[in-house]
Amino acid sequence: MIKFLDLKSQYDCMKEEIDEAISSVINETAFIGGKYVDKFEQEFAIYQETKHCIGVGNGTDALEIAIESLDLPKGSEIIVPANSFISSPESITRSGHKVVFCDCDKGNYTISIPSIKSKITKNTRAIMAVHLYGHPCNMDEILSIAKENNLKVIEDCAQAHGAEYKGKKVGGLGDIGAFSFYPGKNLGAYGDAGVIVTNDKVLAKKCKMIANHGRVEKYNHEFEGRNSRLDGLQAAILSAKLKHLDSWTNERIKIADYYLKNLKDTKKIILPKREDWAKQVYHLFVIRTKNRNELQKHLTENNITTSIHYPISLTKLKAYDYLNQGNEPFFANSNDTKILSLPIGDHLSENDLEYIVQKIKEI
Repeated sequence: MIKFLDLKSQYDCMKEEIDEAISSVINETAFIGGKYVDKFEQEFAIYQETKHCIGVGNGTDALEIAIESLDLPKGSEIIVPANSFISSPESITRSGHKVVFCDCDKGNYTISIPSIKSKITKNTRAIMAVHLYGHPCNMDEILSIAKENNLKVIEDCAQAHGAEYKGKKVGGLGDIGAFSFYPGKNLGAYGDAGVIVTNDKVLAKKCKMIANHGRVEKYNHEFEGRNSRLDGLQAAILSAKLKHLDSWTNERIKIADYYLKNLKDTKKIILPKREDWAKQVYHLFVIRTKNRNELQKHLTENNITTSIHYPISLTKLKAYDYLNQGNEPFFANSNDTKILSLPIGDHLSENDLEYIVQKIKEI
């Protein structure tokens, strides 16, 4: 069986480091806050080339807190791509604002620049740039649109740890960025975890206070916040894994290059585009074909596990019926029946890749 994802094999390769990290936190009872959280926040800020990093409970919390810190007028419109996980629009609605879906790019699947422009109204206050599948958005264009229309830019980096736009790490390019460390991410914890990154000192302090009951000092609550913490165990695990992230990313890029080279002439399959200015970290490798279900069935029968990200465009979900955008002529609205995510990760051998390509070409 060729697994889509194999977290156990990753653990086996660094068992001593992980076990030591967990043991240290337990022996020091450093479960909430403390040096392990501080250490990872500092390390990840340096890694992502940002001035500030605030640990929170998960990636969705990171988005919600980031949006709240911007102090947008209630009911503000925030533009978000229709091809993403529900956390992206969910965080907008739950923060008291209005979701406005736009389309995604046909080549790299990130937010469509022309579609953003078509969705701006007098009520638009922000753009959520989702660096989907590990490919950075076209940030120069987004920042230009934002400046012209006095909009904030929120970077959803849940799938883009270490991704770069024109040589600069994502997360600190807009006003504020949010990361998830869900176990299956390129940098994954052993449970839920997330961070917010920014170069704005005021936003960083506001986020830290929102996540900690509206306070900096214990019991000195300046406003009502919430409870969203990156715990010590997850922070220690993430610090141990962060040292390996670049090598894991390089392996993902090599696997993607193999797919791109060996599937380029395969009929009826459209491969993802990697822009010249992008360091695509390949959280997912997504192909497109009209015969998606037939191909997935064939691969399953040959012990190759695949997945779909995402099987239903956000505009077509029951949760967003009220927006009446499900029938818009978006590429995203027809793309959801054609996309298929192939296995990718450091658990794959060259023989695995040869076999996967063989079975795809076979059908």
